Amino acid sequence: MDVLIDVAELARLRATNTPVTLLDVRWKLGDPQGYRHYLDGHLPGSVYVDLDTELAAAPSSERGRHPLPDVADLERSARRWGVRSDGVVVAYDDVAGTSAARAWWLLRWAGVPDVRLLDGGLAAWRRAGHPLETGEVTPVPGDITLDAGAMPVIDIDDAARLPSDGVLLDARAGERYRGETEPVDPRAGHIPGARSAPTADNLDAAGHFRPHAELRERFAALGVTGDRRVGVYCGSGVNAAHQVAALAVAGIDAALYPGSWSQWSADPQRPVASGEQPG
Repeated sequence: MDVLIDVAELARLRATNTPVTLLDVRWKLGDPQGYRHYLDGHLPGSVYVDLDTELAAAPSSERGRHPLPDVADLERSARRWGVRSDGVVVAYDDVAGTSAARAWWLLRWAGVPDVRLLDGGLAAWRRAGHPLETGEVTPVPGDITLDAGAMPVIDIDDAARLPSDGVLLDARAGERYRGETEPVDPRAGHIPGARSAPTADNLDAAGHFRPHAELRERFAALGVTGDRRVGVYCGSGVNAAHQVAALAVAGIDAALYPGSWSQWSADPQRPVASGEQPG
């Protein structure tokens, strides 16, 4: 599947009046002003998507900080965004795709056939000299019908078992994986047997996804060889979606653990590991 679209191709599609739904997923942990940032300047025609309320169900200790939304709720949101069955959907943000990937993954999971991430995001659009617009965009409602299950998912028990017969990747920053700090969730550390694979290492210095060959090499060094199942988690299932996208760019299928560390660490019966990679 095509995961990415670059700025030149997006500009070409828009110039030829190809139906494109642009989703602005401006979200960053610790910054609640995503909507304000959107109003101040966004790609022309793009619709703001609220990650906390539209790309997730209500948080709970039992399910994590960003549980998967009910597919009927997601369908209503997608139609509000203007998503159609015959068009292309492009999601972007201002953090190199690490929040927009949540929209990419959810819509793929729900069966939308053509969803892309804008490689380089808002920064790449600006560097290319393309204009921004301000204010709210209200699109014509879409007609998309969604059905969950098109992307693989693992639950908390699957995540516990996966290191014994597959590879479980932790997409958080290394210091959180090692248990040196935990700014959000109940306990510090990682799922026993998981391997540290920070999302930031999917990207080059300009915030673009690294090339296919580099990503293949990166994941091979983590034990992802193509003959073992792969699962990914992060803090709450947001950055992990970016890791699934990077694996897809590398030609590797991977399952998302939506509850991620926010669910695991809230369960006192679940063991916690700390320190460096397992042997």
